[in-house]
Amino acid sequence: MYVKYGWVFLMAVSIALLTTPLVRWCAIRWGAVDMPNGRKIHHEPIPRLGGIGIYLAFVITALVFLPLSKNIQGILLGGTFIAILGIIDDFKELPAKVKLAGQILAALILIAFDIRIDFITNPINHHIYDLGFWGLPLTVFWVVATTNTLNLIDGLDGLAAGVSSIASITLLIVALIERQGVVIFLTIILVGSALGFLKYNFNPAKIFMGDTGSMFLGFMLGAISILGLLKSATVIAIIVSILALGLPIADTAFAIMRRLKNRQPIFQADKGHLHHRLIAAGLTQRQAVLLLYFMSALLGMNAIFLVHTGHLFFIQMLLVTLIFWSITVGVHRSFLPFSKTEAKEKKVES
Repeated sequence: MYVKYGWVFLMAVSIALLTTPLVRWCAIRWGAVDMPNGRKIHHEPIPRLGGIGIYLAFVITALVFLPLSKNIQGILLGGTFIAILGIIDDFKELPAKVKLAGQILAALILIAFDIRIDFITNPINHHIYDLGFWGLPLTVFWVVATTNTLNLIDGLDGLAAGVSSIASITLLIVALIERQGVVIFLTIILVGSALGFLKYNFNPAKIFMGDTGSMFLGFMLGAISILGLLKSATVIAIIVSILALGLPIADTAFAIMRRLKNRQPIFQADKGHLHHRLIAAGLTQRQAVLLLYFMSALLGMNAIFLVHTGHLFFIQMLLVTLIFWSITVGVHRSFLPFSKTEAKEKKVES
């Protein structure tokens, strides 16, 4: 079986490695190029649509190695829908409300194929709590949230692809411990697809994944984590999923609080994200990305430790908390969208 896992991973990586340069060539010819502006880090036009390579690697590998069960059909159809939405957005920037509506529809596709959070189990007394109707909005909320967290964190070369890979590896190890066969294959395919693309996306990036890739990866992580939850149905499974995606979830939470505090629209882009703050603190792109990889890996290790022992590793949590505090409070005042220097410059300009 482990040999088969290796072939699955190799196929996903190979397809991503082979298709991404072709996608890059097409993006340049079609004019799907990300132009520099005041909010973005890069200074030269870079083609996007790289997410198509990730999508092709995932779908083709899944069709070759996995039986088309109802759950797999739902994941592939929902992922295809979200990828198409991302492609349209990469060519013509869609309004936030339209993207949100599309993400909700993609989540409803999962529900139509029986991928939903119906119940949870108390890990202490093993009592089952049926969520009933509330399982539907909870499923939609989770899928939309994971889709957007990866989309929002995609601000530095290789960041979203690397964090997605780490989160997928976390879910993979948990699935191996829990012996969740389908989830194991899906996470291996997702890791291979993201890592194959990362070769061209790590700093200095030759291509961006665009919304096509970030939304697809976020959607898949949300869907796969629900599928894993269906197999174990415990409160711990929910915590594991949150820890695996802890970095983008925390960054999104900070962004929402920051924008509400500054009376800005929630979906309005700014330069207050975690990666922006690291760059403002003097780190290079590579240093910032590697630090965020490290933080994401610590959270993933905590999730694995939780599954293995039933307890959180508080030293890791404390370290991640301290790093977050130093970045969001110690370096720049908490919830401010800009550094002090930037704020002064904007005040002078106004």
